[in-house]
Amino acid sequence: MPQASSPSAGVGLKPQHYADALAHAAAGRDPGLWFEVHPENYMVPGGPRLKWLEAIRAEAPLSLHGVGLSLAGPERPDREHLARFRALIDRYEPFVVSEHLAWSRADGIYMPDLLPVPRIDAVLTLMVDHVVEAQEALGRRLLIENPSAYLALDHDWDEVEFLAELARRSGCGLLVDVNNVFVSARNMGGDADAWIDRVPGDLVGEVHVAGHRPDPHLGEALLIDSHDAPVDAAVWALHARLTARIGPRPTLLERDGEVPAFDDLMAERHVAEAGLRGAALEIAA
Repeated sequence: MPQASSPSAGVGLKPQHYADALAHAAAGRDPGLWFEVHPENYMVPGGPRLKWLEAIRAEAPLSLHGVGLSLAGPERPDREHLARFRALIDRYEPFVVSEHLAWSRADGIYMPDLLPVPRIDAVLTLMVDHVVEAQEALGRRLLIENPSAYLALDHDWDEVEFLAELARRSGCGLLVDVNNVFVSARNMGGDADAWIDRVPGDLVGEVHVAGHRPDPHLGEALLIDSHDAPVDAAVWALHARLTARIGPRPTLLERDGEVPAFDDLMAERHVAEAGLRGAALEIAA
């Protein structure tokens, strides 16, 4: 199966794009193209969805981006969920496996969202234990994604320092979602450039870019990480700032709503790819 080599740009794989994605990858039109999926959508014993994914995996690398482990939640990671996740890893051999700094499960109830947590010592200790347990069960190092922020909480830790300490204690890496950095800075009154300048480059294994929208009621006072619009110019600028400092990293273009035609999605993916190539040339020079 194809393996990821030099850092390149990928796109989230959507069911409506299966045929186009397979044909595109098989034709080799974009060397380095890879696809990301949420493993929770493929935790089934069989059926067409797994066959489609297997066909695409035969032509292009995959990454698995989990949304259901609830690593910052009060309970240990679900062992059955981990087992199903591990089965997908063993079958599809993703080059990256990632999850979120968030929680979504408590007392047997699953919330269909990535819920925030205060960055305090107790949460850090809990999350280190959960990340270590998950990594041992999955047999892979996880990359943990920074969340988007909409609510002011009482934090003891700066976000970059919290993520770096989590990585130091657990052995995980980081997935930097540049759109989340921008959205959180706007919503919470932070400095997105400073965040990007401080995140430890040696811990960053993947980068995400996506679109956002103003809240329908509050407007620009509250930005929503909606994934249903083209990437904003300010987010592309942050991506360029990050790659200029730490070098190119595999970069995913996320689009989960108002999904365009596959060719239009690929055109936006080319912006990320051009940025990665430019950063590589500058570093080489």
